Amino acid sequence: MICLLESILYLQKSAMKKVTTLLLAFLLTQIASGAVYEMRTYITNPGKLDNLNARFRDHTVGLFKKHGIESVGYWMPTDGESSKNTLIYVIKHESRDAAKASWKAFGSDPAWKKVARESQVDGKILAQSPDSVYMNETDYSPDWKNSKAEKDDVFELRIYKAAAGKLGKLDARFRDHTIRIFEKHGMRSVSYWHPTDEPDSKDTLIYVIKHENRDAAKKSWKGFLADPEWKKAAKASGVGRLAKPPAATYMKPTDYSAIR
Repeated sequence: MICLLESILYLQKSAMKKVTTLLLAFLLTQIASGAVYEMRTYITNPGKLDNLNARFRDHTVGLFKKHGIESVGYWMPTDGESSKNTLIYVIKHESRDAAKASWKAFGSDPAWKKVARESQVDGKILAQSPDSVYMNETDYSPDWKNSKAEKDDVFELRIYKAAAGKLGKLDARFRDHTIRIFEKHGMRSVSYWHPTDEPDSKDTLIYVIKHENRDAAKKSWKGFLADPEWKKAAKASGVGRLAKPPAATYMKPTDYSAIR
């Protein structure tokens, strides 16, 4: 009887070990195959931004959808030379592997090749190869819902680089305080991401917020920075100084952007 019980206990432990191993493997697979975002920046040759937007509006967005690429948002910077030659957009893939497969299929699609050729009969559109950053959404990124779009609406892309070892504390500050205080001062959070690839995955936060207009943005930031609640949260967070000043780009959505 004792031998029988020992055998049963052994089989139970062995079965539990196998279940645990399978579950862990499944979870790791889910993590590896989870949704991934991609931020791409295109810089055009002089006078070609309208051509690029026309190509996206009339062809590229539809071809993206055909190949499993979800369009999230498309914007143009509002200031300086970038306002004349730059398109910034975010797309979503089912996984990193899916992204690779989608881009391969898109690039070899005869419909895309025809569009690319015909759209550049009077000159090459892009001045350089696109910049691409793969990103994961943070656990505190909100579910964005479009409100009524106004012509003065402006979005702001901000990139923070935390000091070594401080990204977790920066995330905690945004999760527990910053987003709520943004809302208090009229700034709507669109989405928050971390780059997936090292070294930026260890220290970088990328996010987009929306303002009613440029004057409202200035007023909101002034109120936010002077808010005693923000000052207290910043001091208590342990984040300290960022590794470099935040990079901020004000942007207007294109007329074909899903996020408006």
